[in-house]
Amino acid sequence: MLRSRFVLSLAILILSAGNAAILAHAQPPSATDSESDPAVARARRHATPEWRIVAPHLPDPETGSPADLQQAGDILRARRFPDEALEYYRYALQRGGDEAVLDKRMGVIELQLGQDALARAYFRRCVSLSKRDAEGWNNLGAVETIAGNARQAISDYQRAVKIDRRNSLFHANLGTAYFAVKDVDSARHEFEVAVKLDPEVFHRGGFGGSLVHVLSTDDRGQFAFEMARLAAARHEEDSMLHWLAQASEAGLDLRVAMAGVKEFNPYLKDARIAVIVHNAKALRTRELAVSDPVPTLADAKTEGR
Repeated sequence: MLRSRFVLSLAILILSAGNAAILAHAQPPSATDSESDPAVARARRHATPEWRIVAPHLPDPETGSPADLQQAGDILRARRFPDEALEYYRYALQRGGDEAVLDKRMGVIELQLGQDALARAYFRRCVSLSKRDAEGWNNLGAVETIAGNARQAISDYQRAVKIDRRNSLFHANLGTAYFAVKDVDSARHEFEVAVKLDPEVFHRGGFGGSLVHVLSTDDRGQFAFEMARLAAARHEEDSMLHWLAQASEAGLDLRVAMAGVKEFNPYLKDARIAVIVHNAKALRTRELAVSDPVPTLADAKTEGR
């Protein structure tokens, strides 16, 4: 299964700041060591310059405050030491840290590491601690989406939206889940709400956009087409052309798809659309002769519509 590696977009805050831990002067393991041995992998990480920068500042797990230990986990996560970040979040829990906050952070990391079951368990614990934890429900929906459980994801995202109707990301995620079960009308509605709340929600790499990677190729093309349609309705031509190119590259026949869609009526004879179709076909077939130069949108602009 294609897995999104943009799990930082799970509506959990992108974390920064910090303190840090124990200095480890581990020597790089020899080439004969097993790459699958966790101790070997840890020793390799701790032999890097990045670890030597972070390690001297990490708080003592036995005496550090929950806030300092949590902050250390945030720094380790940002520095791409996920296993060590998990350790410090657990230390923070042991010292009385906020369980719901720490569960969400640990769930995000487990999802990054491909541990869907562990991530699901953390997020479920979040919503069991507080039924009105919108981020917890959103993140639980993300786990189910990635696991292919779109209908359960819809239920989770609906809970998140009901709690926080002003969060564009929740609407974008719900729309993506609707898309996965072919409920295009509901998906379109959620996308429209998401963009009204935040016009940049998909362009900023929001989780709704990145979840497209768990859709089938055909669905990704249709998703991009819906994004283009929304952009056309808002008279955002650059965005419309971007999404149409994505749809065409995914194999969607733009001429057929655009016909009869009122938002695209002004663009049916637009030379830029012809360029997009031509280039997408060339990318798919790889049969362009060297002497046949690939036209660009800039070329098309000179031809007018």
